[in-house]
Amino acid sequence: MQVSKIDCRSDDAAQRFTESLRGTGFAILQHHPINASLVDEVYADWAQFFGTQRKHEFLFDPDDQDGFFPYRSENAKGATQKDLKEFFHYYPWGKCPDYLRANTERLYNQLRGLAALLLDWVEQESPKEVSGAFSMHLSEMVEESPGTLMRILNYPALKGNEEVSAIRAAAHEDINLLTCLVASTEPGLQVMDVKGKWHDVDTDPGNIAVNVGDMLQMCSNNYFPSTTHRVVNPQGNRSNKPRLSIPLFLHPRAEVALSEHRTAGSYLEERLKAIGLK
Repeated sequence: MQVSKIDCRSDDAAQRFTESLRGTGFAILQHHPINASLVDEVYADWAQFFGTQRKHEFLFDPDDQDGFFPYRSENAKGATQKDLKEFFHYYPWGKCPDYLRANTERLYNQLRGLAALLLDWVEQESPKEVSGAFSMHLSEMVEESPGTLMRILNYPALKGNEEVSAIRAAAHEDINLLTCLVASTEPGLQVMDVKGKWHDVDTDPGNIAVNVGDMLQMCSNNYFPSTTHRVVNPQGNRSNKPRLSIPLFLHPRAEVALSEHRTAGSYLEERLKAIGLK
């Protein structure tokens, strides 16, 4: 399985990006507008945060889903083991340590702007029978949405006493429309092909991985696949290294219709309960 690498400067970027999502559910963006130095600064700032006990002062709100989620808070849908990770949900309206807010908000805004552009590419390059079935334009679904979130993930170094079946992030599909993932500090991301085989996703420094979420699959009537992916545990010398990762999950407003029977809000509530966050 080959996830396409898309040069965002090329004239055919929109077409190639959409074709990659259609074929694999994933695409890798190169020469994109996200500031690489800013990404490095945000990683360094949040690594310091996760290394202190002050993180527990920002414990998440189960209703609003903002704030710090302690180690092993979340499990993949259907999984019996909790993932080997902790994370922070950043929303512009939500809680955040003051010393982290400025850079975090800058990165959030850059990623949200990129994700909105990518949604336009998807609708522009989709067949009329697909785009015509959307309840509204994709870009309208996310206008002024308070639900789009940036998740700052910390996968601590392994201690060697973890359960055999425990994994950094068990196999799952994302809930939202699109996910934009800046290159992680360590490898480990894998995606499953249609035959059930796992493949490493190449996220070299400076690249951004983009994948389809369940909401885009649903509102496109399965035209775009929400592909199963996971983060595997490191082996050998890398097992003592933590891994940081920052995805932006692009969410529609709660009232947006995804299908005849589901809104974005009702589907999100259903999935949050399935993964143990409500």
